[in-house]
Amino acid sequence: MKKQTSRLGLRISEKLYQDISEAVKNRGYANPCSFVRTAVENELSDRHGALLGVEERMAATIEQVRREIFRVARGQQALFAFVDSLAKVLLTCLPEPSGDVMNAAVARARNRHYRLLKSAGQAMVGDSQAAMDDLVRSGE
Repeated sequence: MKKQTSRLGLRISEKLYQDISEAVKNRGYANPCSFVRTAVENELSDRHGALLGVEERMAATIEQVRREIFRVARGQQALFAFVDSLAKVLLTCLPEPSGDVMNAAVARARNRHYRLLKSAGQAMVGDSQAAMDDLVRSGE
C-alpha cells in the first residue's frame, strides 16, 4: 500500500537555494527535496526533545526552590517559638522596678537594647544588615 503524502510549495531566496544545493552535494542527498524533508524532520524532533529537557530542568529547579522555601519557613517558625518562649520567661521572672528607680532602669534598658541591636547587626550581612540598620535607626 502506498504511503499518502502531501505537497508543500516553498519560496526561498536564491542564496538559500544555493546553500541547500551545496549541502545536497556535500552530504550525499539525492535532491534538494530530500534534504529539506530531512532538515524539517530533524528540526521538529530536536525541538520536542529540547523542550522536554528544558521542562524537566525547570521542574527540578522549581522543586528545589520549593524545598528550600519550606526549610526556611520551618526555621523561621522555630525561631519565632524560641523568641516567644524567651519573652514569656523574661516577663514572668523579672520583677518590675519600683516607681522611684523606673526612669533609670528604662534608660539602662534602652542602652542595653541599642547595644544588642548593634551587635546583632554587625553579625548579619547583605539585606539582613540593611534591615537591622533600619531597626536601629528607628529606635533612636
